[in-house]
Amino acid sequence: MGLVSMPCLLYLVHCSIYLCEMKLIKSSLLLLVSCTLYLASCTTVDLYEKDITIPGFKWKSSFKPEFTFLIKDTSVQYQLFLVLRHNEKYNYNNIWINLYSQPPGDTIHKAPFELPLASSAGWLGSGMDDIYEHRVNLTKPITLKAGLYHFKIEQIMREDPLENVMNVGLRVEKKQ
Repeated sequence: MGLVSMPCLLYLVHCSIYLCEMKLIKSSLLLLVSCTLYLASCTTVDLYEKDITIPGFKWKSSFKPEFTFLIKDTSVQYQLFLVLRHNEKYNYNNIWINLYSQPPGDTIHKAPFELPLASSAGWLGSGMDDIYEHRVNLTKPITLKAGLYHFKIEQIMREDPLENVMNVGLRVEKKQ
């Protein structure tokens, strides 16, 4: 009986060593992926984007999402976009907003925008199931001075609250 159990014992030892080696390989792979992601997260991102959820998917004109970002690089131009997410029940093919902006060391500026969201062919944004996302251009590429910028977005549609709007956001891209 001792001779029969010896090969079984050797087999178990071999399996244990193999499993330890596999765990070591998996651990090493996990460590490599973690380090890569960590280093990638330390690089400079050439954009700012923040989305704010609209409470109850009913955007009241009194609810004005705010956005703040810092510009350091003044050697390139930037472009601003409105990011809007709504469901298929949104009743309009456009949206009217006021964009309030405050550059560093300046007063608040207010600019009204009528932004198209649909054409006769359908929604202009990208869609998945019954949710549509739009990235609508607000500015041409512009040069911004260094410093802290503050923005506020106010919906100024006739319908108040504006129903079926899920998120609103601001996106700032560096143009190289």
